[in-house]
Amino acid sequence: MGRREELIKKIKELMKKPERIRNMGIVAHIDHGKTTLSDHLLAGAGMISEELAGKQLYLDFDELEQARGITIDAANVTMVHNYEGKDYLINLIDTPGHVDFGGNVTRAMRAVDGVILVVCAVEGVMPQTETVLRQALKEYVKPILFINKVDRLINELKLTPEEIQQRFAEIIKDVNKIIRSMAPKEFKDKWIVKVEDGSVSFGSAYHRWAISVPFMKKTGITFKDIIKYLQEGRQKELAKRARVHEVLLDMVIKHLPNPKEAQSYRIPRIWAGDVNSEDGKALLNCDPKGKLAIMITDVRIDKQAGEVATGRIYSGTIERGQEVFLVNAQQKARVQQVGVYLGPDRLPTEVVTAGNIAMIIGLRGIRAGETVTVPDNPIAPFEEMRHYSEPVVTVAIEAKNMKDLPKLVDVLNQIAREDPTVKVQINYETGEHLLSGMGELHLEVITYRIKKRGVDIEVSPPIVVYRETVDGKSDVVEGKSPNKHNKFYFVVEPLEKSVLEAILSGEVSLKKYKGKELGKKLQEFGLPKEDAKGVVDIYENNLLIDATKGVQYLNETMQLIIDGFREAMNEGPLAKEKVMGVKVKLVDAELHEDAVHRGPAQVLPAVREAIREAMLRAGARILEPKQKVVIHVPQDFMGSAIRELQSRRCQILDMRQQDSIMILEAKCPVSEMFGFAGSIRSATEGRALWSTEFAGFEKVSDELQEEIIKKVRERKGLS
Repeated sequence: MGRREELIKKIKELMKKPERIRNMGIVAHIDHGKTTLSDHLLAGAGMISEELAGKQLYLDFDELEQARGITIDAANVTMVHNYEGKDYLINLIDTPGHVDFGGNVTRAMRAVDGVILVVCAVEGVMPQTETVLRQALKEYVKPILFINKVDRLINELKLTPEEIQQRFAEIIKDVNKIIRSMAPKEFKDKWIVKVEDGSVSFGSAYHRWAISVPFMKKTGITFKDIIKYLQEGRQKELAKRARVHEVLLDMVIKHLPNPKEAQSYRIPRIWAGDVNSEDGKALLNCDPKGKLAIMITDVRIDKQAGEVATGRIYSGTIERGQEVFLVNAQQKARVQQVGVYLGPDRLPTEVVTAGNIAMIIGLRGIRAGETVTVPDNPIAPFEEMRHYSEPVVTVAIEAKNMKDLPKLVDVLNQIAREDPTVKVQINYETGEHLLSGMGELHLEVITYRIKKRGVDIEVSPPIVVYRETVDGKSDVVEGKSPNKHNKFYFVVEPLEKSVLEAILSGEVSLKKYKGKELGKKLQEFGLPKEDAKGVVDIYENNLLIDATKGVQYLNETMQLIIDGFREAMNEGPLAKEKVMGVKVKLVDAELHEDAVHRGPAQVLPAVREAIREAMLRAGARILEPKQKVVIHVPQDFMGSAIRELQSRRCQILDMRQQDSIMILEAKCPVSEMFGFAGSIRSATEGRALWSTEFAGFEKVSDELQEEIIKKVRERKGLS
């Protein structure tokens, strides 16, 4: 039996033992060494050759990832590791570090129970480190810490042992500060990382060595020995004595929970059903005999195989040929193949049981975020995943040849299924296809993939997506139906800030709460009691409230009023941009007794136009998207970096010094940030490191508002 066959046999055996499984991800700021580390973990587990590890970047198997040297997609791999004489199955997901691909991180966090947070010893905790750690903690995923590139502290920065230890202490303190502020209440103290218990390790992924306190005790290697090895340039020898995969995978098995443990506290958080029901108990116990429940976290379209879905199985067992039900799409599908991932290769198996991350082929029309279950008596769906940023940059694309148009529509549909953070809209007035993404790089990657699938396209320069809101409260505005038989009276005002934040963070949603329960929850977040009683709809971060008393036929007409409200929220009165943070109250209505006279053609325009008019009277405002920008720059170039930021309407929030490096934090409008990469490079002679993060929407000044409205209306062909 060859080595690979033996490995496959072990994987198939271990898949059935949840207490021997660990589902984990690797998260970090861009370029802190995640994919290099993944390579060495795989080499140690016998999946790839040791010589190629670190150069092969095995999990960056997309040609664009290899060309750009960054991770774009989350990649999955299953491996076996022996710890204290027992074999364990580790399902690893390598995630992207670039802010534009944060959606992939969010989806990966739903599939795993623990993460290795990789932090560069030289750069320390960076903004994206904080973002990915926050994403993990929000999904109830337990972190452990690996401080990478330790050799650079000695060989480049020439730090003394005392300074090195102080550097480690600072990084650990920063990481624990985030864990304490963001971890679930019951885990704030349990999940902090400590050197002494081995939930922190140090090393160099590139040079293949790592060390932790338990490993030092076991092998007798001391910190002084390590410094000596590094000073003498004997890292290869060190890598033989303290192998990175051994130290880290031991740490994973000892400190990260198995699926059974993790599901007992994660299920109430991520599943909308009743945890005391039979289905709920099967999920809590990760029961392979329970009802099938899979959360799809990733979808790829493969030329030969069609849709290849990745999903975490929370209960039940999936097998080849089985008929399943897709809850959100409300359709049945038949499984053609199941198995696990070995990086770019797929290993088909007959069945995959609860607690594993599975590869499933044959689910036509599947999207990331779908719940897969059994057709008769399906399980309640999983909570939808909330992405940290929103798509705020848009490009218009057109097929160069008219004959490619149907193919372009197909490809855009595929892309929207693969990546839920991409929004695709067709502007029927201009015939353009609008593609919105997280940033310039995200859209570059998407347009490259469209061309790669055989459609030649023209791409417009990027445009920014704005939002509309209101400043104050309107008086009562009347909306009459075209036949004059129905009247609706609306008042519009800003939504309470705390309520808006609860909706944005996903704490409150129509999927989670219904009826009275929804009102109660909104009241907890600061919605006045009178308003909370009448909440009818939450849409695009806006509320519709029924504040009427005893209006006849209102129940029969309510669905149409909701549709009219949604139309008004999709296109605001100023520039037809989406509306956010608005509370719309229906205060009265007069309805015709005959249902024929209050159909969609009468109700929709009356509701829509009345809400738009009320928004104008309440002082409609434009909101622009902002980004938080953090720049690390040597002192000599600080002035140039500040000038570059100020020329782009940025507001500088903080300046601090760390050794000889200055750290600048600023908040900048997305519209001013195009081409920033090139400008900051030339302004600082390539010495600046920077990162960006979505920072929400903010009101613009009156002069700017006029300018933006004019530009957007011209672009959309409005008067």
